[in-house]
Amino acid sequence: MSRRSLHLAQILWPAFLIAGVLEMVVFALVDPSGLSIGGWAPDERTVYSLAFFVFWALVAMASGISHVMMRPPTGVVTSRRAARRQARRAMVVHHQH
Repeated sequence: MSRRSLHLAQILWPAFLIAGVLEMVVFALVDPSGLSIGGWAPDERTVYSLAFFVFWALVAMASGISHVMMRPPTGVVTSRRAARRQARRAMVVHHQH
């Protein structure tokens, strides 16, 4: 599995599960047969389906934004080993000049 596919799965799968939970919670409190948008009164299955995809999209967007914000900035050392390696390179460059 490529890195991009893994990241996509890490975002979409939990969002799918949470969208299902949100669906159950919302429709335990709201009757979908009483909902209408303008003059359109969709049947219950349509309301359930649309709501699920809206919930999934919103949770996936929030997860995606969190995923992007967790990336370390460019040039930031993320491990001790990398920090030691970077320090050694800096010493070698410093001694050469």
